[in-house]
Amino acid sequence: MQDEDDMSLPQSMQALVLRCEGFAETASGLAVADLGALIALARIAVPTPGPGQVLVRVALAPVNPSDLHFLKGEYGQPRRRGTPAGFEGTGTVVAAANGQAAALIGRRVSFLASASGSWAEFALTDAAACVEVDAGVRDDDAAALLVNPLTAVAMIALVAAAGARAVVLTAAGSQLGRMLIDLAREQGIAPVAVVRRARDEAALRAQGAAAVLVSGDPDFAARTDAVLRAERPRVLLDAVGDQTAADIFLAMPAHSRWISYGMLSATGPCLAQMGQFVFSNKRIEGFWLSRWLHAVAGPARAAAAEEVQRHFLNGAWHTQVGARIRLDDALLDLPDALERPGKVMLVPGADAA
Repeated sequence: MQDEDDMSLPQSMQALVLRCEGFAETASGLAVADLGALIALARIAVPTPGPGQVLVRVALAPVNPSDLHFLKGEYGQPRRRGTPAGFEGTGTVVAAANGQAAALIGRRVSFLASASGSWAEFALTDAAACVEVDAGVRDDDAAALLVNPLTAVAMIALVAAAGARAVVLTAAGSQLGRMLIDLAREQGIAPVAVVRRARDEAALRAQGAAAVLVSGDPDFAARTDAVLRAERPRVLLDAVGDQTAADIFLAMPAHSRWISYGMLSATGPCLAQMGQFVFSNKRIEGFWLSRWLHAVAGPARAAAAEEVQRHFLNGAWHTQVGARIRLDDALLDLPDALERPGKVMLVPGADAA
């Protein structure tokens, strides 16, 4: 193994590790009743890179909805007890096995944690899962550079390829939802934003949403029908998976696609008009970033990563951070932080202030 300084790498590290194994038998959404039952603060061995792998000294790691589903055993891959949690982060590559991966040593990267999670002082991942970060990209943006932004780029590409002139976006007030609005507008696609709170409406209109539908409004159904008739969207990008999403989809034109990419709702929808799938050629499908990353060619992944960085560098995108929390304090402070607006960042081995 090569590294930046053999003497600078400790034998052990602090990490938030999984306490459970495999998948859960039930799914209850994002709410976490007892975080301590799912993860523990522990000191474990610093992993050693194998062929094609690098070791990253983690600077920041975000807490995404996918992380919470994974902790609860509701995600698309099984938990492994005693291993660090966390899918994404940023830091500096400090070690690599001999080969092309060694060229990343000393480089600042954003990474997807493919071998050991990012909620730790060090993370092990494939070199191919790293993106070198431009010096002008802030650490807050670099930490959240991949999961949400790449999902946004990939899904809007699907909408454009479908020839849709408009797209419906649920949870549009989220950071990912706002990215989708920007990308849709750049492609000449009218974004129809769906939110729960009226307080988001003015900001989303100012950002360029063609229409904003507030699900809590008493005239929501009538306004939705009018907007769908005017805009004729044929793709629904849905992060929620609730009855509201189902009702919108059933009101959309023939040949529409419902692309589900999140599970924010703990209660699934009822589909009362199954004939639409037979006679109107509608379909429901899922989007999972991991599957997309494995399916697309390397140049396409690189181009998407470049597009993401360009949006952060030109100021179009900005990661709103709600809290920075040390690993030591996560079990106590993380539940409350997740209730507030903004992205929660975990800070391994550093002052979170």
